[in-house]
Amino acid sequence: MRPRRRQLKSPAAEAAQFRRRALLGFVVVVVSLLGLAGWYYRLQVLEHTRYALQSEANRLKLRPVLPGRGLILDRKGRVLADNVPAYRLDVTPLEAGPPGDWLPQLRRIVALDDEAVARFEEARRTGKRFRPITLKPRVGPEEVARFAVDRWRFPGVELVPYLNRRYPHGQLLAHVIGYVGRVDEDDLAQLGEGERAFTHVGKTGIERYYDEILRGRIGYEQVETNVEGRALATVGRVPAVPGTDLRLSIDLDLQRAMVTAFGDHDGSAVAVDPRTGEILAMVSLPSYDPNLFVNGISHAAYRALMDNPSRPLFNRNVLGGGPPGSTVKPFMALAGLDSGLRTPEDRVMSTGEFHIPGQRRGYRDSHAGGHGWTDLRKSIAASVNTYYYQLALDMGIERLAQWMRRYGFGQRTGIDLVGESEGIVPSPEWKRQNSREPWYTGETVIAGIGQGFWKATTLQLARATAALADDGHLRRLHLASERRDGYEAPWRPMAQPAPVSISDDPQHMQAVREGMEMTMQPGGTGYYSAGRGAPYTIAGKTGTAQRVSRTGSVSVDPHQLPLALRHQAWFIGYAPADKPTIAVAVAVEHGGFGSSTAAPIARAVMDAWILGRSPQPVAPAAGQQVVSFGNVEGRVR
Repeated sequence: MRPRRRQLKSPAAEAAQFRRRALLGFVVVVVSLLGLAGWYYRLQVLEHTRYALQSEANRLKLRPVLPGRGLILDRKGRVLADNVPAYRLDVTPLEAGPPGDWLPQLRRIVALDDEAVARFEEARRTGKRFRPITLKPRVGPEEVARFAVDRWRFPGVELVPYLNRRYPHGQLLAHVIGYVGRVDEDDLAQLGEGERAFTHVGKTGIERYYDEILRGRIGYEQVETNVEGRALATVGRVPAVPGTDLRLSIDLDLQRAMVTAFGDHDGSAVAVDPRTGEILAMVSLPSYDPNLFVNGISHAAYRALMDNPSRPLFNRNVLGGGPPGSTVKPFMALAGLDSGLRTPEDRVMSTGEFHIPGQRRGYRDSHAGGHGWTDLRKSIAASVNTYYYQLALDMGIERLAQWMRRYGFGQRTGIDLVGESEGIVPSPEWKRQNSREPWYTGETVIAGIGQGFWKATTLQLARATAALADDGHLRRLHLASERRDGYEAPWRPMAQPAPVSISDDPQHMQAVREGMEMTMQPGGTGYYSAGRGAPYTIAGKTGTAQRVSRTGSVSVDPHQLPLALRHQAWFIGYAPADKPTIAVAVAVEHGGFGSSTAAPIARAVMDAWILGRSPQPVAPAAGQQVVSFGNVEGRVR
């Protein structure tokens, strides 16, 4: 088959086709130019402001400026918590790249332990890659110098200057001041949108209670950067507002004297100005160094604190408490007078053993054979149990609980620390909520001497004692007395609520106070250990919270028992008795008798405050008088 020949176009047809193609190309070019012109018009005219702002934002960065945290001072202006310049090492994972590329070289310049690296890896794994992570919270001066030389080798790794919180007195005030710590996820959830640049917040103590005003307000710097994001210059600033300074009522010298007086004993103590409710000193022992927590405590150090059987992290004043023992007797005596069940001269016969009518079981006094006829003043001075057994029985548990709450027990003192315990005032209602058993009459009897279900804190006893010393004015206990909102601003007092009265009859309180003064005189339970030789008059009351029980006529010396079975020693008191300036409550764990350990500590604290004397540590008691104790634990009917 012969192939078909290609038909040739005429010159005129070819020319027409060329013109059509040229016209199409021209249209395409015109449309493209019009589109480009429209795009330029939109960019330069319609959206000029938007892109100008974006360009400026790429050139200018907002960098938060953290304020200096407020200072904490004692009543004489001595620094208890301040800030010192420091550097930390921050890493931005997005800029730094894989740690294997830079971390080994960095460890040759900056000392990094395995624990710090592990924390960084965990934060890197779970956090945002564009958010800086602190690799080392505190970089030493030599490390700062070495890193500055090789800074160019580590993109995304920065030395960040900041103010580091410092507690110059360490363990001395750990349970008062508390500490700040690194912000965690829970803290971030609580912080406002403009506060998330904070790296540290208050975790415990005054630091936590007043954290919001101590922090201050964040400022901002407007920083000009190059295309690599490196800062070139600061072109604008909104200054940060420093945190509020606080002046506490704590006296540093008295605080140190209180700790010294305890010696090797564990326990707690509170000293109060009864005229104001200001806390002059407050210790919980053993203590710990709060500086360990500021930038993250190591696992080993934290485990050592947690494994310590004496629980140094436990704030005994705020979270603790226990049966107050005989220190409740002055308040029981006042309740007997205020309720109309007793007069100061009414007497009860103490034979050494008290019996509930119709029951064979006996409740013993502190001395075998008893104390004989006993009125209110003698019942306090000699700590006569029988007087209070009978008073509690006559009063009834509901009325007893009502009066004890009026004196501040079973409620918070209002101290400016988080988590304060309310304590427990024994009552049938409380027992119904915590037990399926009914209320027994014997539980009423032992409640009268501060045993059984009682739970009182050292703070509550200090507050109630201060009220007795100050003509019945029950005040809010507080640590912060003044604030200063700026370095040049004046100090302003922290407002406190008005006190409430615990008694309507001054004569009733006077009778109780006379009994407490007799306690510290010859014949009283506190004379030999604390009252003897005092150049001023002390009013006080010893107490012992028993941890063992007995049957029959066996006598027990609590100082010869294993440590865990020894009684808790208590003392409350105030001085000078005629014009009190200090009220004290002391609890010594495993201290045996209150007269042997707690009372001497209280006397040392009073001497330090009134006379300016430096105390000697109270030695563990030995060879004390052996006395008999009644059964105060277990089920009592």
